[in-house]
Amino acid sequence: MPLPRFDRLPAERRELILAVARRHFAEHGTEGASYNKIIEAAGVSKTAAYHYFDGREDLLTAVLDRVLGRLLDALGPWAPARDQADFRSRFAAGSAALATHLRDHPEDLALADAAIGRTHAGPWLAWFEALVTDGQRLGMIRTDVDHGLLVSATAAVIRAADAWALARMTAEPRPEAAGFPEDESSAQLWRLLLGLWGGAAANAAATAGEDPTDAR
Repeated sequence: MPLPRFDRLPAERRELILAVARRHFAEHGTEGASYNKIIEAAGVSKTAAYHYFDGREDLLTAVLDRVLGRLLDALGPWAPARDQADFRSRFAAGSAALATHLRDHPEDLALADAAIGRTHAGPWLAWFEALVTDGQRLGMIRTDVDHGLLVSATAAVIRAADAWALARMTAEPRPEAAGFPEDESSAQLWRLLLGLWGGAAANAAATAGEDPTDAR
């Protein structure tokens, strides 16, 4: 994390330094970006830089923490759903909002895996823990598998599905009027999760005469 002197900088100056660092890490990778080139581009002397950060990894951590915070802001907090239909609707909205944020913020997209991969606990998994707990309460998610494993697996599936959808969009650009293929992505993601979460959710949807892949 940044050293105390960095936090005492004016907010605009702090954000400029982190924005420059984020751009370099996004363009050159978390391993390939040069610390010296970052601080030079940000207009920070080497002497001053070491008053702000312990080094390159410290600066990278600060950047990735902010990326993760924006991803969580896009998802929004998970609130207990009223019923299974409300659960599906809230889940689809959160998933679409996250995918849209990543589409509109390519630097966050480039760093998302690194930001998420550094968190073995904390607020990212806490969001999915709330999701899985609520789904189990509603009978949407199995209870015969370790809770922590289900949380981690759910987070991994959603992360992979977002990467898949965005890669397709990048590889096959669509006309602006066509919009982002959220319905298709949501259906694919929901189908994957129903398999992970067990038969209860799929059986309930079938009994109600609904398409279990319709997450809207």
